[in-house]
This record gives sequence, C-alpha cells and structure tokens, in this order.
Amino acid sequence: MWIFDLDNTLHDARPHIFPSMHTQMNDYLKRRFGLDEDGANGMRRFFWERYGTTLRGLVRHHGEDPKKFIRETHQFPELGAMVVGDNTLGHALARLQGKRLVFSNAPRHYVEEVLRALGVARYFDAVYTIESTRYRPKPALQGFRVLLRAHDLDPHRCALIDDMPENLRAAKRLGMSTVWVSSELRRVSFADLRVKSVTQLARLVFRHTH
Repeated sequence: MWIFDLDNTLHDARPHIFPSMHTQMNDYLKRRFGLDEDGANGMRRFFWERYGTTLRGLVRHHGEDPKKFIRETHQFPELGAMVVGDNTLGHALARLQGKRLVFSNAPRHYVEEVLRALGVARYFDAVYTIESTRYRPKPALQGFRVLLRAHDLDPHRCALIDDMPENLRAAKRLGMSTVWVSSELRRVSFADLRVKSVTQLARLVFRHTH
C-alpha cells in the first residue's frame, strides 16, 4: 500500500497556495485574538511547529471549533490556477503496483479539489484528511491507526511518501517503509529512500528491489 501526503509531495504548494493559506490563517488569528501581523504570524508558526498544524494548537489551547477554522482559512476560489504540479504525475502513479491512498493534514474539500486540479484523483483508492482523524494531524499516531484499521493493513506492507521528516519518523515507528520527498542532501535514519519528486518513485523503487 502506497500512502501519499499531498502538499509539497504530490504538488508544490509553496509558490501560491501556502502563502495564501498563511495569510488567511493570520487574518483569522488577528480577528480571533486581536493580534497584529507579527503576533498572528508567531502564533501560527509556533502551533504548526509544535503540533503539526495551527488548528491542533488552537483546539488544544483555546477550544477552537475546527470546522469554523477550516472554513475560514481554506478558501481558494482560483485553486486550479494556483496548483503547481507535474504533468507526468498520473503516469508515474499508474506505474506503482498496489493500492494508493492520500493521507493529508488538510481538509477534505481542499484535498479533493487539488487532486482534481492535478488530474490524478482516479489513481487513488481512498482519501484521508484532517476530518478523518478527528482533527489529530500527522505525526500523531492516531491518524495512522485510523487508516490502517479502515483497510485492515499491515504497516510492514505499507510505505509513506511525505515531505515532512517528523511524519516519516512516526510511520517508521509503526513499521512502515518511508520515502522522503526532498531536495535536501542530508540523510535521515528513518527515511528508506529520498526522491526529489514523486515522479521518480517507480523507477527508483524498481531499481531498489531488483
């Protein structure tokens, strides 16, 4: 079973989507807590670095309504034009034998729209989002276990493909194989393979196993 992260794994969210998302989150925090730009930016980054998502920190420390937060911070009327992907992605996914899932910390409406914009929705057997894990994002093990139980999966027969090292570390603790999507040259002990792009995966896996 191939388990794919979405942002900065299946597409590049850094040029357009993440800046817009950060602006929307900062605006929300300014309204909610009366913060200035620096204060909102600092709170967002602190929660993201500590809990994996800003939402998780807000829920834990301020009892935030997750649905309200998601609704007000993931509005992308022109999302299709903002997605930066590789037009060979679908072909690369099709070459991977076995089932494929998406497991993202983002909300469902956003994940599904990005997959449609990339033209790859048909290559995935299921999609797991922040709602699927009761708003417990990766790297929390709870979300991984929800996915594994739902499909009766043996983690030792699964591979997580993700750009975030802490998510790979969690997957490795459960016994999964791990693929780090990164241009960095450093090695991390819990990543079995590193690729610059998911489009390289099938070729490298074939070479790695033969």
